[in-house]
Amino acid sequence: MDRQPVVLVADDDEDVLELVAFRLRRAGYRTITARDGREAMELVRNEHPDLSVLDIAMPEMDGLEVTRALRGSDQTREMPIILLTARSQERDVMAGIEAGANAYIKKPFSHRELRARVESMLAETAGPATAGGASEISTRDLTR
Repeated sequence: MDRQPVVLVADDDEDVLELVAFRLRRAGYRTITARDGREAMELVRNEHPDLSVLDIAMPEMDGLEVTRALRGSDQTREMPIILLTARSQERDVMAGIEAGANAYIKKPFSHRELRARVESMLAETAGPATAGGASEISTRDLTR
C-alpha cells in the first residue's frame, strides 16, 4: 500500500486552518496543522511532511521566515511550499517567490486550485511514475 502524502497546513486563523485541512483530507492527504510559524517548524522536524501550505501573517515566525528556514535546510530544501495568504500586492507575491515558495495563492482561494497545485507539486517531487496531477506554470516561469 502506498504511503499517504503528508501536508503541513499552517495558519493562525482557525477557520481557514480547519477548512484547508478538511479539504486536503477529503482529497486523500494526511494533514498536520500549526497555528504559528514556530509550531510549523517543530512539526516539520518531527513529522517530515511532503508539502507545506503556509499563511504569511502568523505569530512567532511568519510564513516568509518559515519558507526561508525550510529552503536553508538540506533536509527540507526541496519540499514544495505553497503560500496561501490574503496579501495580494505584487510586492507581497514577489517577496514570497524570492523567499522560495513554489506557489502563491491569494485568499479568498479556490479549493480546486489549491488541490490541483498540491497534486501537481507532489507529482513533480515523486517523479514521472506517479504523475497525474494538474499541470501548472512554475513560479520560475513567472519571474522571467
